Amino acid sequence: MTYFPLVLKTYPNMNSSFPLHLSMNRLKKGFPAHRHDFLEFSYVIEGSGSETINGVKHTMQPGTFTFVLPYQVHELFTDPGSTLVLYNCMFSMDLLMEQGLDGDFSALLDDLDRLTSYAQFTGEDATVLGRLTAEMFVEYTSKERWRRTMLQVKLKEILVHFDRHRREHSAAAREEQSPSRTASSVWPIIHYIHSNYREELTLTSLSHQFPLSVSRISERIKETTGQTFVQFLHDVRIRHACGLLASTDMSVSEIALEVGYGSYKTFSRIFRENKGIVPTDYRKSAGS
Repeated sequence: MTYFPLVLKTYPNMNSSFPLHLSMNRLKKGFPAHRHDFLEFSYVIEGSGSETINGVKHTMQPGTFTFVLPYQVHELFTDPGSTLVLYNCMFSMDLLMEQGLDGDFSALLDDLDRLTSYAQFTGEDATVLGRLTAEMFVEYTSKERWRRTMLQVKLKEILVHFDRHRREHSAAAREEQSPSRTASSVWPIIHYIHSNYREELTLTSLSHQFPLSVSRISERIKETTGQTFVQFLHDVRIRHACGLLASTDMSVSEIALEVGYGSYKTFSRIFRENKGIVPTDYRKSAGS
């Protein structure tokens, strides 16, 4: 039987119009192995320890930046006598899919087989990233006008610094990779589902998009997410529906169509199976 560790399904603001949460945390005893279906970055400012992501271990110390993808199993360890002080930012994949001057920011998720999930910043680079993260935290805790715009700018600037750094050090990154990193080849499929969940997606249609058989795609999704393809697709759709119910005035029927369901009845049934309540009651509870 495949073992799946702790699954984190929610974070503050997840179902808001701007699904992002940033906090500063102090870890005296690390954090147990877990996975989640959202993106997360962390940046260490004090203390020492280590982190394991999908079986690959790296040191954590001031200047360590980590970018964790959905469904990656990761665990944090704090060195004896130390306290890891770090920023943690959890956010929806949608925030990277908005088009910019250079295209889709989801390109940050490319080349996962050959690039590390972390970078160690030192000197002036660490000063710059530390300043950007601190500024983002101040913006997050404020109520200033243009807050959302500033947070988006800071998030993308931080991720660009990280991506540039790891690509500059890609030769070293390739040498450090464990063979287990090749398992991330399922990511383009998961990314495609997140980008096209509104469409009529099936395992057969995915097999036409990717050079894998129906059975292999089904197997890889199950191995990575702990869910069947159908469960995973429903989960993605319902997650987006929750956001729309909580942050818009769209009717439930409009939301059903928006997230890929052809009928209100089907949407309502699947929503209730997933959340335990009907969409209208969820909207009321989210607004209370």
